[in-house]
Amino acid sequence: MSRTPLVSGNWKMHLNHLEAIQVCQKLSYELARHRYDRVEVSLHPPFVDLRSCQTVIDADRLEFKLGAQNCHDQSHGAFTGEVSPAMLAKLDVSYVIVGHSERRALFGETDEFVAAKAAAVAKAGMAPIVCVGETLDDREAGRAAEVVTTQLQGSLAKLTRAHFETLVVAYEPVWAIGTGRNASPQDAQDMCATVRQVVDDIRRGTGQHLRIQYGGSVKPANAQELLAQPDIDGALVGGASLDPTQFARIVQAAL
Repeated sequence: MSRTPLVSGNWKMHLNHLEAIQVCQKLSYELARHRYDRVEVSLHPPFVDLRSCQTVIDADRLEFKLGAQNCHDQSHGAFTGEVSPAMLAKLDVSYVIVGHSERRALFGETDEFVAAKAAAVAKAGMAPIVCVGETLDDREAGRAAEVVTTQLQGSLAKLTRAHFETLVVAYEPVWAIGTGRNASPQDAQDMCATVRQVVDDIRRGTGQHLRIQYGGSVKPANAQELLAQPDIDGALVGGASLDPTQFARIVQAAL
């Protein structure tokens, strides 16, 4: 099954809108000869940078897809400080990350809330990138597959069969995010294969089409070996995505 890899840069709470424009422009230079039909690239800046990034992408006809890091599950309402999927769609956002481990751990997001967000993103015409992953305690106790399976079952519960056509799942072991540690290529492959099987069990016939990203301290030095695994279809990159040269090397590793 041929699946176009997706390499996504999650900028988290970094870069003001002027810095974001510079990173977009520098990355376009680094990837000037990149084949976007072979590897897709999405950038996920903070909310305050989205309009600036959209403008430079449109004006310079860049091939990147614009992404968001989060959203609310409602289209409008009295939710101070929140951003709706409808607002993101008007900014030509293509992908929205939902259920990132930092959202789950720091802001108490449950599988049920993640499921509502994922469905809202899909209904607004964008693709959700649903994040799952175990803690170090889970892995050492032999519960990694169980935890990820439970997260998938809960977080995908509100998606229709049609929504599964655009769904992306990012497997990010919590213990590897921003720590400099990462799962071995074989460990990452084994868990991504589990993700594919679980998704197929949830919606029969969707597993082989699903794109699964690996995330967690992905860098140029380990990207090629990770992305060579048969069930890994790209990467969700944190810190390295802030450096256009490093991020470009990760994208090239997916070719």
